[in-house]
Amino acid sequence: MRSLFFARIVVESVVVTTVVLASLVVGHAQVRTSPSYQLQSDSINFGGGRSTSSSYTQESTFGEVGTGESDSSSYRLRAGYQQMQEVFISVTTPDTVTLEGTLGGITGGESNGSTTVTVVTDSPSGYQLSITAEAAPAMQKGSDTIADYVPDSTPNADFVFTTAPTEAHFGFSPQGEDVVLRFLNDGDSCGEGSSSTLLRCFAGLSTSSEVIAVGAGANHPVGTDTALQFKVGIGGSVGVPPGTYVATTTLTAIPL
Repeated sequence: MRSLFFARIVVESVVVTTVVLASLVVGHAQVRTSPSYQLQSDSINFGGGRSTSSSYTQESTFGEVGTGESDSSSYRLRAGYQQMQEVFISVTTPDTVTLEGTLGGITGGESNGSTTVTVVTDSPSGYQLSITAEAAPAMQKGSDTIADYVPDSTPNADFVFTTAPTEAHFGFSPQGEDVVLRFLNDGDSCGEGSSSTLLRCFAGLSTSSEVIAVGAGANHPVGTDTALQFKVGIGGSVGVPPGTYVATTTLTAIPL
């Protein structure tokens, strides 16, 4: 006799938003770049340099003119190479994601959920957004787990989330104007083209940080949205123990 049971698969994608603040030297002199570096600012002076010891690092310049800090009700000016303009970055706190629907452990099916994060920065070089799973596999309930999705198109994402009868897995797909090439598509395949399409280009989470979006410049004050779609697929010929499964991820945004 074949037993019939239902596994209520609930993904609480508790996104721990980690914001890394950094300082960037920004000046009004010419910015120079090459394929391997970017010189954010330079200085015209007659002296100075870097001095270090086991407990400090000091940089100095001599001969710059018009330097210093000026303020008004609407702006703050920090003139000069050594004024060290600070870079601002913020990330909205996404909602906990509960995947819709109850999945049958015998009959199988798919369940979806989504959330959106907004990154705001005034860094002239932009930002980088990454995602990391807390555990491997990401989706767990005690000792029971659901495997991370492995794209057939690795290293690219799969254009369509596909679940074989003997598979049960959990994947994600980001969408937005700054999404990296791995999650972009040409209408047929991922890793090429320029389209960011809802519920297309799926991959699995990992405990290693994966870059999902890169902004090319400042987007302050509006910011840029990245939507995250999560999906569980259970095949009709695989048994999944019933219960509530949870995946916890960390999103990290840094200025470039």
